[in-house]
Amino acid sequence: MEEINRLEAIAVPVAARVGDLVASIDTPGLILDLDAFEENLRKMQALAERHGVALRPHAKAHKCPDIALRQIALGAQGICCEKVSEAIPFLAAGVRDIHIGTEVVGAGKLALLARMAGKARFTVCADHPRAVEALSAAMAEHRASIGVFIEVDIGQKRCGVQSHDEAVALARLILRLPNLEFSGIQARHGGLKLAASLRRREKSSLKAARLIRRYLRALEQADIECPRVTGGATESAVFDVANGAYTEIQAGAYAFMDADYARIDWGEALSFRHSLFLLATVTSVPEADRAVLDAGVKSMGAASSPAFAENPGWRCVAVTGEHSVLRARNPRALPPLGAQIRLVPGQCGLTFNLHDAVIAVRGQHVEAIWPISARGLSR
Repeated sequence: MEEINRLEAIAVPVAARVGDLVASIDTPGLILDLDAFEENLRKMQALAERHGVALRPHAKAHKCPDIALRQIALGAQGICCEKVSEAIPFLAAGVRDIHIGTEVVGAGKLALLARMAGKARFTVCADHPRAVEALSAAMAEHRASIGVFIEVDIGQKRCGVQSHDEAVALARLILRLPNLEFSGIQARHGGLKLAASLRRREKSSLKAARLIRRYLRALEQADIECPRVTGGATESAVFDVANGAYTEIQAGAYAFMDADYARIDWGEALSFRHSLFLLATVTSVPEADRAVLDAGVKSMGAASSPAFAENPGWRCVAVTGEHSVLRARNPRALPPLGAQIRLVPGQCGLTFNLHDAVIAVRGQHVEAIWPISARGLSR
């Protein structure tokens, strides 16, 4: 019994401490290269400001309040969250302008949203009259108010009203009901990340702008002022800020990049550096051209593109639950047993959601450790 009690007292050791060498980080470890990260933040903020468009980064890409606060400090309008519960850690950290970029249905979620809306500036999406009525009732019950964006479907084929008449009717309802404010429209033309052609993304953004303007004309003809248009994404940002339709863009992954984004043809218009890596260790070298790492799907997102090694001489040929397999084009260049390898995750948002903290590094040292406080908050 005494032996059992001693075992129960053993705690999981931390992966790293501030001031540690990167080489001493226990793996698998999620690391953020601060030099690349900060350059990415400055580049996107400058792009938005140059075109007079607000930047509202999507927090679903990282779920980390420390990251959001750094984006806001550089000039971001606020943040987007995809789910109501996801917003809780950001509100607690001091973020005071939060947009819930999806529709909210259900008494429990509406009550939570209303309680938070009493403490900061919140906006939310809606695409159905009953949802708007329930939203108004929840806000009134908790003596709060909230801004409402009408989501319009401009090709994403997910949420959103399907006609100009629906949008006008919903805007009138929002304007009539208590405790609600009509904030504008949300228009996303998602699904472009896998469209590698720069020209195709430009055409899609221009098409989105045409469709948005038709909705704006319908609202104008109904004597309804549309204060804001929110939407857009990292992969189309260079076109979204310039097409004249959006007043704010919801880019997210630009701060990190991942294997999905590495497939995109960025051209010379805009590009970002990889700043997010999964640090792994070579734990086996069973063949002259093959090495096995201690990081797999349970440590990094792999929704569409597989991870790849930062070193172009190595190929990540397989990812299982706990391991990844590298092949070397030149066997003599294969990393030795015990070597640390930086992998670029397949999808940054899914990867952040698998970790309790991100280790922020500069050069060869750990500069900070930031909790990923919103991980798992998907209600």
